[in-house]
Amino acid sequence: MALFDMKNFNGEVFGAYVDQVENLNRNALLKSGAVVEKPEYAAMLPDQTGGNYITVPIKARIGGTPDNYDGSTDIKADSRATYTHGRVVVGRAHGWTERDFSTDVTGEDFLPATQEVAEYWDDVDQRTILAEMQGVFSMNAKAEEKKFVSGHTYDISSDPEKNVFGETTLNNAVQQALGDNKAKFALTIMHSQVATNLENLKLVSYMKYTDDKGIERDLTLATLNGRTVLIDDNMPSETVEEKYVRAGKGVEGALEVVEDSAEAGQINKADVTSDIADAEAGDYVVKLPAGVKYTTYVFGNGAIEYTNCGVKVPYEMDRKAEKNGGQTTLYSRQRKVFSPYGISFKAPTMISPTDEQLKDGKNWTLANSNEAESEKYFPEKAIPIARIITRG
Repeated sequence: MALFDMKNFNGEVFGAYVDQVENLNRNALLKSGAVVEKPEYAAMLPDQTGGNYITVPIKARIGGTPDNYDGSTDIKADSRATYTHGRVVVGRAHGWTERDFSTDVTGEDFLPATQEVAEYWDDVDQRTILAEMQGVFSMNAKAEEKKFVSGHTYDISSDPEKNVFGETTLNNAVQQALGDNKAKFALTIMHSQVATNLENLKLVSYMKYTDDKGIERDLTLATLNGRTVLIDDNMPSETVEEKYVRAGKGVEGALEVVEDSAEAGQINKADVTSDIADAEAGDYVVKLPAGVKYTTYVFGNGAIEYTNCGVKVPYEMDRKAEKNGGQTTLYSRQRKVFSPYGISFKAPTMISPTDEQLKDGKNWTLANSNEAESEKYFPEKAIPIARIITRG
């Protein structure tokens, strides 16, 4: 649909068209169950301080050791813990300006149409989720946070033999994160290099659709081990230098560490301690070449809770007849919550966090009971979020 004429522009109608645009990535996130909508939280904003932060309780599962029922043993009772879950509102806005003269000389209308606007905000939302994931996996202030990060990170990037995403990687990662609850994982987001390697191994298959002419085509959505795959080159990647890593004695190219005077098949301890600080004589190492580390995120059902908080004026147009011979600007605004289940954004000092603030691990913590002397944390095994780090 082309953009409405400035004189007849209706922001509510335009917004309705944007919402109706079919967008594969957004729909895949919602349909996978990884992102669940929680519209009821929007109504809580005016009642809580600042209108940009929501605190909700999460009830812990009941537990306790059962007492022996023998007619003489007293029955004990436990109380249920309640965790405080903080959610921050992320506000974003942008505008697009085009000069009349551009249309005069080309005959084209350069202002974005509904499809472009929908795709723009979809990309923004996905970047917001990725920024939050970087922050969540940077938590390290408390032992419980470190336990989550360690247990939900499957890093094989330094494995001397199997450091690329293979047929067992996803299954091993989700089992490490959730154990017998691994079936909760429903969706992965990975870099195109990782996806390409999996394609070459014939491990991913692309979903198909039939167009109105009866022609079957591949979608950009794939599946891996029955889970939806989104491919996004905004996924974290990092160039790493060559380094020594520990290896088994039988690994090709492995060298035995010796104190000094290394011979063929050996290497002096001093030559590897910059990479392996606790290397000892008798260890075996191999030099891992320089390369790129890729992060893949895996989400389970209900991993991200989403609330569209709304804004007073989501879309509007502004006309400046005198500027550059005449120009028109389309403005767009949104306020949304993307909350990782069981992980709190700490009470913010800012009105709306930037992406850099979302990436900062110091702003995140596991949902907890806020008890000064016996603080309880949301169980990390109940959080269906994991990351996989590979060399491709």
